[in-house]
Amino acid sequence: MAFFAHSRPVADGVFGRSFGLSFGDAFARIVAWNDKRVTRNVLNKLTDRELDDIGLHRGDIESVVASLR
Repeated sequence: MAFFAHSRPVADGVFGRSFGLSFGDAFARIVAWNDKRVTRNVLNKLTDRELDDIGLHRGDIESVVASLR
């Protein structure tokens, strides 16, 4: 008796693989994007003195955000 096994590719669509990303990958990218967005907004709301207290300048905000994940 012969036994054949094969795997089926994940279906394309909203919850499958689309554009080469799995649902988990897409979700992780959305979470990372949102973390960066929130961090940027919080840092932009700080005054220059508050930023100086944590060792940052206003021009450092984008580099801090870019270094996340």
